[in-house]
Amino acid sequence: MLNIKKSIENGNADFALAGRLDTVTAPELETALKESLDGVSKLTLDFAELEYISSAGLRVLLAAQKTMSKQGEMKLTNVGETIMEIFEVTGFSDILTIE
Repeated sequence: MLNIKKSIENGNADFALAGRLDTVTAPELETALKESLDGVSKLTLDFAELEYISSAGLRVLLAAQKTMSKQGEMKLTNVGETIMEIFEVTGFSDILTIE
């Protein structure tokens, strides 16, 4: 299960993710991002409560990064140790802005 809390104002989109970003839930995030990114110049994804990410979740992040690189910036915040390890092993830590 994935819980997505989003707020968008003044060209800034903030998404707080809680739960698991996997094959079942990745399409949900993908849809939420596609519906929200028009006119957004700064996207922040808060991973404080994200427990797990699969390759399907990584694919959604990569697509969001590509979109945002054309229109602004994207960053991830509060990335936990387990997910950070996945980013490092897959090389995503070199592609994504992680704070």
